[in-house]
Amino acid sequence: MEKNIIDVRNLSKSFDISSKEPGLKGTIKHFFRRKTKRLKVIKNINFEIKEGEIVGFLGANGAGKTTILKMLCGLIYPSEGSILVSGYLPYRRKENFLKNITLIMGQKQQLIWDLPPIESFYLNASIYDLDKFEAKKRIKKLSDMLEISDELFIPVRKLSLGQRMKSELLAALIHEPNILFLDEPTLGLDINAQSNLRRFLQKYNEETNATICLTSHYMKDITSLCKRVICVQNGSISYDGKLDRLLKKISPIKEILIVCRSEHDAMQIEKSGFTVKNKSKNEITLKVENNYITSALKTILNNFDIDDLYINEPPVDEIIGKILNKKDYDF
Repeated sequence: MEKNIIDVRNLSKSFDISSKEPGLKGTIKHFFRRKTKRLKVIKNINFEIKEGEIVGFLGANGAGKTTILKMLCGLIYPSEGSILVSGYLPYRRKENFLKNITLIMGQKQQLIWDLPPIESFYLNASIYDLDKFEAKKRIKKLSDMLEISDELFIPVRKLSLGQRMKSELLAALIHEPNILFLDEPTLGLDINAQSNLRRFLQKYNEETNATICLTSHYMKDITSLCKRVICVQNGSISYDGKLDRLLKKISPIKEILIVCRSEHDAMQIEKSGFTVKNKSKNEITLKVENNYITSALKTILNNFDIDDLYINEPPVDEIIGKILNKKDYDF
């Protein structure tokens, strides 16, 4: 039985926010009599993540996803509740804990701008007490996996965004962490670079059994990598479970496009009691609930003369968009 590598109980986080009136008068008033209010951005959340899982955190901007990741890796303290990551309290920042994790943020960089990536890699290796032979071996393995062997000796400022992101990933993985926190790792990358990065993460997970916690607004990242998702809305968890189940629940209806041999056959299907979305000559589109797809197909194939049939599902982006845009979705 797989053990929980992350255990979160009744976790909350609040920030004190101050507001200031505009102008010099407002600045002076703010200096001598500052008004603050407490804003609770994470509200009593609970979840566990097992070793080797890839979990996607979904939510609109400001929902609290990045705050959760920062608490999990120990960058900020929780206000209430408890967190255990690989048996450690993250905010204590113990050496062994830090050697087990890495945090990659798509909008931040750790590589030295004017030096080739290889220099930053060896610097990171020294920080993690790796000797030069071991560092060289790991750099070779990861650069081959990421397909950036030719870019290791080119100054970072001359690399493309995709090449820089791959180099950032290599720098973050040189100490072979078993927990990866990824916040928008494919931000700004083109389609090919995103695909390559996803392929690498999948392979890294399979080879090392690393646990990956991922946030992304590119739904392909989530659907390609994550079987499980945690939906965060206004600081609370609204859903925690399998992605497939969520998609079926949010989109319980499929569309069946039927190409009939004649217009008469299409008219007969229209009269047979199905919910019709639209009809054009010998083509008809039906709306059928997921639970009745099998029986509907049997009825159509056994009773009507058709040329072709297509089952269409709404795009995943569209379905997830419903979740992110709705304030209080009933899961």
